[in-house]
Amino acid sequence: MLRFEGVHTHIGAYHILHGVEMTVPEGAITLFLGRNGVGKTTTLRTLMGLWQASRGRIVFEGKDITHYPTPDIARLGIAYVPENMGIFADLSVAENLLLAARAAPSLGALPRERVDWIFELFPAMKTFWQHPAGKLSGGQKQMLAVSRAIIEPRRLLVVDEPSKGLAPAIIDNMIQAFAALKAQGVTVLLVEQNLNFARQLGDHVVVMDNGQVVHQGAMGAFMADESLQQSLLGLAL
Repeated sequence: MLRFEGVHTHIGAYHILHGVEMTVPEGAITLFLGRNGVGKTTTLRTLMGLWQASRGRIVFEGKDITHYPTPDIARLGIAYVPENMGIFADLSVAENLLLAARAAPSLGALPRERVDWIFELFPAMKTFWQHPAGKLSGGQKQMLAVSRAIIEPRRLLVVDEPSKGLAPAIIDNMIQAFAALKAQGVTVLLVEQNLNFARQLGDHVVVMDNGQVVHQGAMGAFMADESLQQSLLGLAL
């Protein structure tokens, strides 16, 4: 579904990505692993057009989207949940979802089946439907960020560290939600540091180090090779 071909990204004077080559298979959950500061978030932001690739190509479903503006990338069915979640604190949960539902002119026009499905994935969204988003807990804000990304059908969901700082019970809820998304045919690219999260969800794995992809392949094979995990991540899963 998605392919990076020799992608370089500069941010000011800094050369962050050094010829990234990676693929994201359709209908699978791809775990994007690597130590802090190796370029994972820069890769996601380059995909979304928030930072521009200086060389190379990004191809989504056969289209070269390397220099597409961010709104055009979103219109292709790619949703991005950044690490900081980016919710609107003064708006209610419902209003945050409405902003992302471009086909709905009002709260009453939100697709009922879609909203009910989100309530099944994240019951807290129903409980706090009219509450200001800024008053939610950290876990509830993360649920809202993911809910907003999927209020309309998406082809690819890109999420940066969804379990960061969350309690174990909420992490389990997130794992179930992403499994349900995959069952509906949504392709997911997930940056994650929680290794239990990665182990339970991943079909495909991409490992980055120093601005380059140093390994990619089936998650099962990666899980079975502790020496490879140790050499690439500095620890065994």
